[in-house]
Amino acid sequence: MHVEPEKTPTMVLDWGTLKWLVNPSTIEGTETTVGEVIVYPGRGHAIHNHPNAQEVLYVIEGEGVQTVGDSDPFPIKTGDAVFVPRGVDHSTFNTGWRALRLIVTYSPGGEERNFRSLPDYEEVPAGITPTWVREARPAE
Repeated sequence: MHVEPEKTPTMVLDWGTLKWLVNPSTIEGTETTVGEVIVYPGRGHAIHNHPNAQEVLYVIEGEGVQTVGDSDPFPIKTGDAVFVPRGVDHSTFNTGWRALRLIVTYSPGGEERNFRSLPDYEEVPAGITPTWVREARPAE
C-alpha cells in the first residue's frame, strides 16, 4: 500500500511532531508502525517506555542525545540507529540548531496510540501543515 504524508494527520506535542505512515489503525493487517518524528531544536521528550513493543530510531538528519535504560546519555547524529528493547526507559533530546528528524518503528505496532493521552497532544488533520511556535524567552 502506498501512503502519502500529505494525506496523513500529524500528531503535535510541545517537543515535536509525529507522522505515522504505517500502523495497525490505518492499514488493515499490518503488524508494525513506521513514521517520521521531528524533535524541535532544544527540545526532547520525557523518559518513558513501551511495555508492549520494541522501538528502533534511525536518525535522518540532525543531532541529539539519547538515553536507553541505565546507560549514560550518548550522542546521536545523522545515520545512527538506536534499538530500544520492549519495556526499557528511554528519551531523546535535540542538541542541535536544526530539527532532529527520525524514522521510528514500533514492533508490534500500535504504541503510537498512547501519544493521544498526553496533555499537550494535538492532532492536525491531513493536508494542513503544523507550525511550531517558539516559546518567548524571559527578558534579561
